Amino acid sequence: MAESTKTELDAWLDGKSRLVVLTGAGISAGAGIPTYRDRNGNWQRSDPIQHQDFVRQESSRQRYWLRSYIGWPAVSRAIPCASHHALAELEQSGPVHLTVTQNVDRLHQKAGATCVIDLHGRLDRVVCLSCRRLFERSSIQNRLLALNPFLEQLGDNAELAPDGDANIESELTPEMATPDCEHCGGDLKPDVVFFGDNVNRETVQAVYRALDDADGLLIVGTSLKVFSGFRFCRYAAERGTDIASINPGVTRGDELIRTRIRQDCDDVLGRYALGKRTA
Repeated sequence: MAESTKTELDAWLDGKSRLVVLTGAGISAGAGIPTYRDRNGNWQRSDPIQHQDFVRQESSRQRYWLRSYIGWPAVSRAIPCASHHALAELEQSGPVHLTVTQNVDRLHQKAGATCVIDLHGRLDRVVCLSCRRLFERSSIQNRLLALNPFLEQLGDNAELAPDGDANIESELTPEMATPDCEHCGGDLKPDVVFFGDNVNRETVQAVYRALDDADGLLIVGTSLKVFSGFRFCRYAAERGTDIASINPGVTRGDELIRTRIRQDCDDVLGRYALGKRTA
């Protein structure tokens, strides 16, 4: 199968009016948010936090909240890339019916997209594991500092990591006071799907229903290594849906994808970002 060029995206988009778009970490890399994998889909990070460890172990929560205190501001301040704006424009002009993102940074919404499913949740919210109340992540940042004044001295040289994490270890981690729910005293967790947890079944079914009605699936900035995203590529292929991908490296679904564009997504989609196509 010949590799695609930029002009093939125009041909692929032509005539389509009910697109589902699936995006991954590559679309936000230009916003300064690190990815877990390199261009070949190979893992390049330390082991991520596991859902059961966070739920069961205070030490895991201490480590998470210390690192998150350092890493969250970069996500909070991140500005959408050209690709985010382009997909928002394509939603407003008609062909994009739904964007499903594996990212938790809310940059699609910041760019103006309204039909978005946050497959893995959203980092700007925190949920109580007991009463399920939701809190703004920004308010938790202030509470973390009030509980742990030493945090103000950390992080100047910390390397940012994916999903609002930071590569920092401290001998003060065992002293870290973690935030609890102001209503019931339960443990708080970012409102995201950690590794080892499952995506909400109703959310998955909503994406399947959208694919049932779609005339194309556009995959942007993901190697599809994680099954939670790959399953939608596989489902679309089984239905005979036309699939295209924009990703600089190989993907897990290459054999299922008819139109493969091996370039950075901003280079390909950037010309759609201003409401008009440029040469």
